[in-house]
Amino acid sequence: MHLNGINQSTVKVTLRNPLDYTDQLDYYIVADNSQLAYDWVQALKNILQNNNQLEKNFCFLGFPDTARDLKYLINELNLSINVINNFFTDYKINENYTLDNIQFDLEPNQELLNILHNHFEILQGTVENLSSFYRRADHETKYAIRQINNICHEIESFLLSKRKQTTNPEWIRPSQITTFLQCPRYTLLDEHRELFLKNGYDRRFGHVYMHWTQIGKTLFEVFRDEGAPTLTKTICEAITELKYFSGEFDIEWGRDIIYGDDNSPWHTKQQDEFTQWLVSNNTNSKDPTLSLGYLPIGKIDLIKSFGTEDQNEIRKMLSDHLDIYKIQIDNQIMNTYEYCWSDPNYKQQQIDKMRPGYDHSSRG
Repeated sequence: MHLNGINQSTVKVTLRNPLDYTDQLDYYIVADNSQLAYDWVQALKNILQNNNQLEKNFCFLGFPDTARDLKYLINELNLSINVINNFFTDYKINENYTLDNIQFDLEPNQELLNILHNHFEILQGTVENLSSFYRRADHETKYAIRQINNICHEIESFLLSKRKQTTNPEWIRPSQITTFLQCPRYTLLDEHRELFLKNGYDRRFGHVYMHWTQIGKTLFEVFRDEGAPTLTKTICEAITELKYFSGEFDIEWGRDIIYGDDNSPWHTKQQDEFTQWLVSNNTNSKDPTLSLGYLPIGKIDLIKSFGTEDQNEIRKMLSDHLDIYKIQIDNQIMNTYEYCWSDPNYKQQQIDKMRPGYDHSSRG
C-alpha cells in the first residue's frame, strides 16, 4: 500500500532478556497508511540517527510476570527516597514503603501511592516552572526525583495486573511506552487530528499508538478522575489538548477495548456517558482539536513476529524479553541500546547521559 506514492514502512524492534542478553526476540511494526504514520516514521528515523537515549526505566507496564517484580521496585524506590532525604535539609519523605504496606488484599495502597506522587510534584514542579528543590538538587538527586515518579506508576500498574491475574486474567492490560530523552517534537496537523474521530478511545491488541508527548490533564481524565464536574473556566484552563507529535510510540498488549463490542460493554457505557457530559457542558465531542482519544499509527505483524496470534502466548514470550535492544526501520536506519536497567552501573550511565539537561535546569 502507498500514501501519495510512498511505501509503508516496517519497524523492527529487537527485545532481549534483561537477565540473559543472548536471549532475543524480534517483532515487526507495519506503519499505517496515513499521513501521521508516515510523519511518525520520519520522526523516529531522526531519533535513531540523533542517538537519543531510550528511556528504559519506564517502558513496559502492567506485565505481572517480569524480572522487575515488586521486591525490585520497592528496593529501587527506597534507594531514591534515601538519596532525596540525604540531600535536602528542608524536605523529607517520611512515609515507609514496604512489601507489606504497598498493597492490601490484591489492591494497590492508592493513598500511599498518591502521597508519593505528590512528593514528586512538589520536588519536580512543572516543565514551565521547575521547583526550587529540583533546581538546586545535584545530579544524583535530580535522577532520584524522576525515579520516584516512574516507579510510583510502575508499582501501581504492576499491582493492578497482579490483581487481574488472580481475579480476571483475560483482562490483564500490559503496554509498552517507548520514549526517548530530549526527544524532538513537531506540531500536530489538522490532518493528523482526524484520526481522533476515527479511533476515539478504542485500543486493540498489538496496535501501535502515538505517544502523548506533553504533560497536562485531558477532558477525558477530568471526566473520569474528577467525577464529571461542571466545566468552569479554572478547569478548562488546566486542560491541554494535544499540540505535538514525535517519533515516540506506545503499544497495546492487552485485550481489545472497542466501542460497541460485546466484550467491553463498560467501555461503550463510559464513552456514551463521556459524550453526554461533553454535550451538557456545551462541548462538541466531534471536534478533532479537543484531542479526544488515541492516535493509531501502526500494528504488529503477529504471525511474522511471534508465529501465533494467541494473546496469552505472545504475552508469555514478551514477559521474558522486556528490554528493547535494537530498533531498525526498513532495513536501513538502526540504533542499538546496549544499556539495561539490570546493569550494575545503569544508574550512573543514565546520570551521565542526562547531565547536560540537569545542568541546564539548575540555571536561573
